[in-house]
Amino acid sequence: MLNCIDLFAGAGGFSLAARNAGLTIKLAVEHNKSAASTYRKNFAALEPKLVLRDEDIRTLSPVKLAREIFGRNPSCDLLLGGPPCQGFSTHRLNDAGVTDDRNDLIHIYFDFVRAFSPRVFLMENVPGMLWPRHKAALDRFYSKGNESGYEVFEPVVLDARDYGIAQRRKRVFILGLRRGEELGKIAWPPKQTHGSEVLRRTEPYLKSWIGCQSAFLPANAGDPNDIHMRHGPELLEAFENTPANGGSRHVSGRTLNCHADHDGHNDVYGRIDPSKPAPTMTTACINPSKGRFVHPTLHHGITVRQAARIQTFPDNFVFEGGLMAAGEQVGNAVPVAFAQLLIEHLKPLLGARKESTEARKAARQREPA
Repeated sequence: MLNCIDLFAGAGGFSLAARNAGLTIKLAVEHNKSAASTYRKNFAALEPKLVLRDEDIRTLSPVKLAREIFGRNPSCDLLLGGPPCQGFSTHRLNDAGVTDDRNDLIHIYFDFVRAFSPRVFLMENVPGMLWPRHKAALDRFYSKGNESGYEVFEPVVLDARDYGIAQRRKRVFILGLRRGEELGKIAWPPKQTHGSEVLRRTEPYLKSWIGCQSAFLPANAGDPNDIHMRHGPELLEAFENTPANGGSRHVSGRTLNCHADHDGHNDVYGRIDPSKPAPTMTTACINPSKGRFVHPTLHHGITVRQAARIQTFPDNFVFEGGLMAAGEQVGNAVPVAFAQLLIEHLKPLLGARKESTEARKAARQREPA
């Protein structure tokens, strides 16, 4: 049986993807109390033996934790994780973020790689981590990988919409293989399935999926995440003036004092067009003032459930902590279906190596004394 651990697990997008791909989750680490509560609520019954540590990962001993989970001979197959990315955010100006402590969490991540010695690790982060200002931090990560016996592949920037997910979401993925493991016939990254930059420029980007329409179907009765922000009269009037399936602050007539000095972001207070891939679900995805997060036809921001659907969480996955905390958890997550696609792509590598190792053990046991 293949197993994995999930660091900086958040609400559990990576974990749910791994479980859907047939792996057993042995350990999850998540410090945020609301996110940890969400994780516990949704995984307690699914993985009763799973250990959840809702502590600051910087205070934990990776070596002690590896022994607690696996004994003295760690046998971790896959290590997942998305260290908090705010220090790498592309919204930061000049050299902001270069000395952010959150950048150091990618090195904490690798301390766990070293202790658990997984056959494969997969780390997710924002494209901003590849900016030149962060080169020293990334170089150090790769040096640690080489010193610890890993082949760490070059970072790849993948857009979820290129793989059939109805959301424009670019993220960096870094794959590492313990020396002795080989990709073989498995290509990395997986070949995109839903178009290219050229196709996007020459035809409507509608392939086998139907945009994000299904996200806006009615929620189940009593869904605790079927909630949205309450807006004042001025915003309600602006939303009423915004045409369906698009529009922005410019057409809504929403003008603030600050717009006298700058024009503002074009997408804020804009409606989502459900016939196209949705905008990136950020940690503020339920707040129309932070992006194109207004319902396609109704006069309010999208609900937590609608944002979660765009992130491909199932409707029975419940987010804890209230509206703002739930929205933040949704925005921080890896889209479940996208993560599952990546894990399924790597699974033959894990399975083949696991089977060959077990076959060698069985052969040795059959040898005469």
